[in-house]
Amino acid sequence: MLMESERKLVVDYGKEMINRGLTTGSGGNISILNKEKGLFAISPSGINYFKIEPGDVVIVNLNGEIVDGKRKPSSELGLHRIFYKNREDVKAIVHTHSVYATTIASLNWEIPAVHYLVAFSGKKVPCANYATFGTKELAENAYLATGKEYDVTLLANHGLLALGNSIEDAFNKADVIEFMAEVYYRTKAVGEPVILPEEEMELMEEKFKSYGQ
Repeated sequence: MLMESERKLVVDYGKEMINRGLTTGSGGNISILNKEKGLFAISPSGINYFKIEPGDVVIVNLNGEIVDGKRKPSSELGLHRIFYKNREDVKAIVHTHSVYATTIASLNWEIPAVHYLVAFSGKKVPCANYATFGTKELAENAYLATGKEYDVTLLANHGLLALGNSIEDAFNKADVIEFMAEVYYRTKAVGEPVILPEEEMELMEEKFKSYGQ
């Protein structure tokens, strides 16, 4: 099976999205790039994550053409492709419909530096302008908001998009920023949160480059 390991990881992390409460049913999508082959594995469209098998995961090239797979790829194929084509550092993407991130996105708010963990995205988590799901406009809006400066963006009235140098990295960022969205929501419910200064966030970005094992 072509890119069997990547396909299995898409299946595993799809289930983990549900287990972590980052989406429901078949919402959201996941992809993993194999840079050497110039191909990426992406979750199929509209199938419950607990029913997806590795053979259901679709293999696509950077032109958006299906190379292997019997299923229709995620409707957000273009959203994944634009980052793989334009950012050398991105090797995996996780798109969720997690509750708190989607709540903040539905207000069309960014998540400021309410906590140092926001640095998993950058100095903040931007919010991309709204566009219909599955469209070229949505992909372009997400890329415009994220650029090369941020690794996570909210999608207005839609959800969250996280970029990583591995599927573990992208998933962790999606998980952490959902927590940050909840923290921001709760602090706004009580009062006005104190925002960390830019210099501190720059320091956090540097520290996170060598964080972990």
